[in-house]
Amino acid sequence: MSDLDLLTQSLARNVKHWRAVRGFTLDVLAARAGVSRGMLIQIEQARTNPSLGTVVKIGDALGISITTLLDYEQGPKVRVVPADQAVRLWHTDAGSYNLLLAGTEAPGPLELWEWRLMPGESSTSDPHPTGTAELVHVTAGELTLTVDAVEYRVPAGATASFEANTTHTYGNQGDVPMAMLMAVSVPPVQ
Repeated sequence: MSDLDLLTQSLARNVKHWRAVRGFTLDVLAARAGVSRGMLIQIEQARTNPSLGTVVKIGDALGISITTLLDYEQGPKVRVVPADQAVRLWHTDAGSYNLLLAGTEAPGPLELWEWRLMPGESSTSDPHPTGTAELVHVTAGELTLTVDAVEYRVPAGATASFEANTTHTYGNQGDVPMAMLMAVSVPPVQ
């Protein structure tokens, strides 16, 4: 079975499980996540590989990390994620990508990401639930971070934090690749 098949089946199983834990019907989860009921049915039946944006919306609506949604190994309290098991959820032909390095659920979803953006490329994120915070630490190049239509320059070595409940974009307007680490903390579902 391929890694993609394992992830598709894990996503199906985990969406069903967490929807039941939260007591959400398909209609309630669809409304909370802003995705169609039909898409949720396809995901829960492992018949589709949804976009990164769809997975993020479902995780946010369930109050769990993407790591938990895609996790197909239940492990011990200490979990070491080998480099080759990090999950690439977005990439471009030019070489930009993001990599979900690790995540945890306590007290709410917390995710650690590695990002690389090639010159001239960007990635926009929909608003996360109120109370979501992001930290970005630029290790190479310069990040152009746009939050609520305001641009911020974050050079190598600098760190930025922001509330992520509004549209935000990670961009590279420079001439060299930009690399950063990002932590995302989502509040638990009430």
